[in-house]
Amino acid sequence: MSRKESQSNDKTHRRFHPETRALHEGWHPEDPGEPLVPSWDPSTIFRHPGQGLSAGTWSYTRLDNPNRSQLEKTLASLEGGSEALMFASGMAAVQAVFHILAPGDHVLLPGDLYHGVRILISEQYERWGLSFNFVDMTRPDAVVEAATDRTRMIWMETPSNPMLKISDIAALSQLARDRGWISVVDNTWCTPVIQRPLELGANIVLYSTTKYLGGHSDVLGGALVLRNTDQSPPSDGSSTLAERLRSLQRQAGAVPSPFDCWLMMRSLKTLYVRIRAQATAAEMIAEKLMEHHFVEEVYYPGLADHPGHHIAVRQMDLPGAMISFRIRGDEETALRVVSSSRVIIPATSLGGVESTWEHRRTSEYKGSATPGNLIRLSVGLEHPDDIRDDIDRSLECCRSAK
Repeated sequence: MSRKESQSNDKTHRRFHPETRALHEGWHPEDPGEPLVPSWDPSTIFRHPGQGLSAGTWSYTRLDNPNRSQLEKTLASLEGGSEALMFASGMAAVQAVFHILAPGDHVLLPGDLYHGVRILISEQYERWGLSFNFVDMTRPDAVVEAATDRTRMIWMETPSNPMLKISDIAALSQLARDRGWISVVDNTWCTPVIQRPLELGANIVLYSTTKYLGGHSDVLGGALVLRNTDQSPPSDGSSTLAERLRSLQRQAGAVPSPFDCWLMMRSLKTLYVRIRAQATAAEMIAEKLMEHHFVEEVYYPGLADHPGHHIAVRQMDLPGAMISFRIRGDEETALRVVSSSRVIIPATSLGGVESTWEHRRTSEYKGSATPGNLIRLSVGLEHPDDIRDDIDRSLECCRSAK
């Protein structure tokens, strides 16, 4: 059976739970002698059939290739979407979304937003003619007040980075539908294990797959997943959202290599057990941080006193594995805390199997509004007691600051 034919059986797995689909959706050996683990295809070109090229024929790996196709099928299935599109990085996926807009269009973005998106839109797309407002996405009324007659898109990030603010995806997506806007949700911190924005009405789910989906800090990537209804042709005959984004993906060429896709497929097989274990540990650690005498404030949606806890309970299956907290000390002390750990690695990015933390303000550098005493922690798969003890030892740096 050919690679193409074996993929045609993917639909038979749709009735299974997502944990099972993560293992079998993109590749499942059917015939004796087929490998349990799929191969990766490094070739950039493929031999044409005798009748010439047609839709669904491999030709050039920028346009499509077997490994990317496997990965896109699997991720679309896990997210509950009609189609997934893979990119070379999360920021390449972000760029593709902004490119479906036109100069003069207006975008609503959260005030607490990943700094890379903030820099991209202010340094590149403002010059290109896109206008935007940063608003408090936890308040739908603030979103309505900031909208203009040129608003075309609402961008959600929940939990937000780094303050873990919670926005109501269902309410904001409904607002977008009522006004004809495109709704986008950056779901990087949650993954479909925790939160499925398409089920809550969003049009597009965005990922930096480098983080939790990859999970091992060894493969760069990004993804977009589209809701089923966004496949329907518009009444005016124009391209669907999926067609426009697929065209951008193939024409601009910011696509992952076949090997990167192969690595990502490997990672998805353990996604559900990884995320659940990390979230369980994070809940325990967040509660301990709340009690620590050198911790001033903890930002974690699993805590009952978090301002967005009631929304998080409704739209998230788990509170996640990201925690931000402010120490009782200044920026210099926070930097010493981060540098004093033995188990937790001082590093940017997040979502890997190893616990990492960083002094977020210096990581964001340009124009950061993050408090100088804030530390962002990504809880890994080490024993929770070892992570907690490492935090306790490191926080002793705060003693000299008192």
